[in-house]
Amino acid sequence: MSSAPRDDVEAPVGARLGPLGWLRWIWRTLTSMRTALILLLLLSLAAIPGSLVPQDSGQPSQAAAFRADHPTLTPIYEKLGLFDVYASPWFAAVYLLLFLSLGGCILPRCLQFTRALRATPPVAPRRLDRMPEHTRWTSPSSPDEALEAARQALGRRRFRLRVERAAAESQGAVSGEKGYLREAGNLLFHLALFGLLVALAVGGLFGSTGQAVVVEGDSFTNARTQYDDFQPGKLVSGYDLAPFGFRLEDFTGKYQRSGPQLGTPTFFQARVHARETADGPEREVTLRVNDPMEIGGSKVYLVGHGYAPVVTVRDGKGDVAWSGPVPFLPQDAFVRSTGVVKVPDARDREGKPTQLGFTGLFLPTVNLSANGWSSTFPAAEDPVLVLTAYHGDLGLDSGVPQSVYQLDTSRMTQFRKKDGTPAAQALRPGDRMELPGGAGSLTFDGLKEWASFQIARNPSNGTALWSSIAAGLGLTASLFIRRRRLWIRVRPGSGTGSEIEVAGLDRSASARLAEEVADLTAELHRTIPPADATASPHQDQTQQKQEQP
Repeated sequence: MSSAPRDDVEAPVGARLGPLGWLRWIWRTLTSMRTALILLLLLSLAAIPGSLVPQDSGQPSQAAAFRADHPTLTPIYEKLGLFDVYASPWFAAVYLLLFLSLGGCILPRCLQFTRALRATPPVAPRRLDRMPEHTRWTSPSSPDEALEAARQALGRRRFRLRVERAAAESQGAVSGEKGYLREAGNLLFHLALFGLLVALAVGGLFGSTGQAVVVEGDSFTNARTQYDDFQPGKLVSGYDLAPFGFRLEDFTGKYQRSGPQLGTPTFFQARVHARETADGPEREVTLRVNDPMEIGGSKVYLVGHGYAPVVTVRDGKGDVAWSGPVPFLPQDAFVRSTGVVKVPDARDREGKPTQLGFTGLFLPTVNLSANGWSSTFPAAEDPVLVLTAYHGDLGLDSGVPQSVYQLDTSRMTQFRKKDGTPAAQALRPGDRMELPGGAGSLTFDGLKEWASFQIARNPSNGTALWSSIAAGLGLTASLFIRRRRLWIRVRPGSGTGSEIEVAGLDRSASARLAEEVADLTAELHRTIPPADATASPHQDQTQQKQEQP
């Protein structure tokens, strides 16, 4: 008589899914709206590291500085792909899953919506008095007249109609449905989101972006070798770029000179002369922050600036071994900058080939304190160039790529004075630095400014723009358009007249449904007057509700 299960009875085994069943289950799970929302949230979370960690594609100098400042985190970040988030496998996996999920979710809904548009509104329920909004009255008008007036009233309000008549045509109902644009807006929003994903994919495959530093008076040609950093799309070779170019005429920067925002930039402007083709006419263009130049299907943005000291290096024979501006990279808000000068073709006093190198700081407005050299203002009001000299092998022939902003001193020897101190010197424009042992000299001739430009080409910009506009329109429609149904039923009255019922149902449970039913009732009262003309719709509703059990 025990209620415990018998030990010799096996537990029932549920139905097992075969390979096809598992594939269906995976597809249904992937294309559900819940999965799409989770993947969209994961994609948003995956984009956060791309905003917090400097990216090699758009911020190569900041990424290099981050690697130098965080030697412990750098290997971990590189394994996780955080320096190139949008090209990492895990980001691509989330992106592709979201792409499939949205596609599989939108297509059935579009087919269902198309069928709903072609279908007629549903028949009127048997008990209209169970609807959220309901009213009833009697009228001396005949049922046919009342039914025709009901059809015309809903038609003027642009409802989709369904007219029902009983076999004896002594009674009938008119069903009206409106608000299909709500679902259309919902689908438009999701289609626009799908379009944004397509635009992102097209931009990643066929777009390109790069950065170039151009000194005042120098030119840039849209060739891969002219870029300091170039990131082509997956299907772009980088050797068939549009042949445009431009020359930087001058750069102008203004800064806040007082208050807590001292040194904050207030105005940046670069004036360039641009050509669409190598032999095309020039046009003058002024670039400002967030005001790019459009040329050759690309956009050229002004993204940074700095200073380029103009130096002349003479070797031990007194010949000019190198001369020109050297861009220095800013390190702080007051443009304290670092840079190097590489002289691969120098000779010593005996005429033997040697190589010279200089590392140093550039300070636009110099300040020397117990904490070292610093700059107190970003404008070049008291410029100083502090250099340290080396000689030896620059390593340019080792086959290993080198940065033009860094000096490899592993095979070089630092110049030292007779007292053994390093050969370092602070130079103002016009000053000269003599190298020990007659190895040569360096002259600080003057100062130029440079501007950093980002050249971006994305053939899917138009798709992304229109998709964003469509997403906004679709979201607005889905939020503010109401899907609702109204019914008007006509029955023969107890005498010669008719009995009319009006009811409404709103899927969004909006308070405006009561106003819409009241307005429709007031309009019908003008064409189908109540038997007692003094009765109001509110009184009829009260009477009807009192009659209900």
